[in-house]
Amino acid sequence: MEQDQQQIRNLRDFLLVYNKMTDICFSRCASNLNYRTLTMDEESCLDSCAGKLIRSNHRLMGAYVKLMPTIVQRRLAEYEKKAGELPQAAEGTSLPDSNAPLPTQQSNLQPADTNQQAPITPPSEDIQVTASPRS
Repeated sequence: MEQDQQQIRNLRDFLLVYNKMTDICFSRCASNLNYRTLTMDEESCLDSCAGKLIRSNHRLMGAYVKLMPTIVQRRLAEYEKKAGELPQAAEGTSLPDSNAPLPTQQSNLQPADTNQQAPITPPSEDIQVTASPRS
């Protein structure tokens, strides 16, 4: 089943490249649609156009085949590094003990000190502020 899907995907990719090449070369080379056959100039233009696109496609695929293993290895190393950082981050943040007694509030009936300021804490890096779209 997996192999059939891969073959269908490959065929679809091939047909997309072929159709794009046909479209590009036809728009460049077909100048007169009054005849059933191609002129010598149109035929040579189509041959050179298709040959150029096929050669460039082969070069791109060759570069892709050479570079892809290194890109996959780099991404795999990044994922492993991130996966290793997650347990370390989880160890740093501990949850409160569920058996510990809750702190009690003491009420003081003394007037509040107006000169005392609450400490300002910087915002957490995890919080992201996004603007909502306007209607």
